Amino acid sequence: MDYEVEIKIIASKIKSLRLAQHMSIQELANKCDIERPNMSRIESGTENVTIKTLCKICTALNITLSDIIR
Repeated sequence: MDYEVEIKIIASKIKSLRLAQHMSIQELANKCDIERPNMSRIESGTENVTIKTLCKICTALNITLSDIIR
């Protein structure tokens, strides 16, 4: 399993779900108590996000963890 590919897939799903909810990256960052540049790195797949952070993102987007992990 190539973890870099998996991170990119998760990042893409987060961004797609955020956009589907008409939420800005700043709004999502605020809801997650994450700095905007960090959220940007998460969505670009350049940040290896923790499970804790993924849970915060899922809560902010009103989704489950399984919605972004295949």
